[in-house]
Amino acid sequence: MHPTGWFQVAWSADLALGDVVPLHYFSSELVAFRGTDGRVHVLDAHCQHLGANLAVGGCVVDDGIQCPFHGWVWDGRGRNVRIPYEAKPNRARKVRAWPVSERNDSIYIWHDVLGRDPMWEVPDALRSLGDHISATAFRSVDADARVLTKNVRVHPQTIAENAVDPHHFRFVHHTPISPVVLRETSDNASWAAKVGFGNKWQDGIDNAQDTINTLEILWSGVGLSFSGEHMRNGIRVTGICPTPVDDDVSDIFGTYWIDEGSEDPKGFIENGKAALVDDVNIWNYQRYIDPPGLSPSEAAGFRKLRTWARNFYPPIDDADTKSLSGLPDRADA
Repeated sequence: MHPTGWFQVAWSADLALGDVVPLHYFSSELVAFRGTDGRVHVLDAHCQHLGANLAVGGCVVDDGIQCPFHGWVWDGRGRNVRIPYEAKPNRARKVRAWPVSERNDSIYIWHDVLGRDPMWEVPDALRSLGDHISATAFRSVDADARVLTKNVRVHPQTIAENAVDPHHFRFVHHTPISPVVLRETSDNASWAAKVGFGNKWQDGIDNAQDTINTLEILWSGVGLSFSGEHMRNGIRVTGICPTPVDDDVSDIFGTYWIDEGSEDPKGFIENGKAALVDDVNIWNYQRYIDPPGLSPSEAAGFRKLRTWARNFYPPIDDADTKSLSGLPDRADA
């Protein structure tokens, strides 16, 4: 449960100017705060003076977050910048600061057990899924368009494998026939696919100019997933972003962007939420099997994706093997 990559920990709307919010991800107690300059910072929660929790009673001040116990101030980089009753700060102590990216109406942190700096950027969800989606105007993401599903017993990689699992649509989401994977591309950071729904796509030919009844999928690492679905009544972009809480469970952040031309935006959102519930009902009770018993029509996709996913697990010899005890095995499917 410790893959490398970007992971969502909140929505932008969760942190107004000066807000302090407690978080718990990757088996760590964290504190998120929006400074007086409007930037979001995430630190380990405990003050390096006497261990008070900065998220419980801490407050934002001009130069960072102030501990509720003795008033020590820590900036967004985790450095002690002020001790109210001393002439100088304690430069020897530091609170761990997590790299933060605020994009897509969301707040993400970078996680890497080896402590490496971010190796890629968070993609723009509305500009990375094809020209037909980039050219679309979307409604603002309000509270109804966000859903947090907490403590799901699933590893993020299991969710990523949906990108190469067209047959689950038929049985989990009740499509009349299984969709067809029309295109797959990947690099060290991302996996992209185009899926076609309906009889016209059953020949498996990708007509790049035709996007009706297609789903464009983008995974950035195994933590961030965005999909753009073009239906006859409009376009919906969905973010499904799983973040490990500890070695057993993940929180799943669901975000729904609906195009401004949709006549039934509420129905579009509710339909997307219902699909997530269907998936969660499977993931919560699923056991990771390696190697799985794959049929001929699905074997190649699963093997390719599991090989790609290896990019996000540091070599066991270099990492803290105790912290990695919740990872699935990384052998080929």
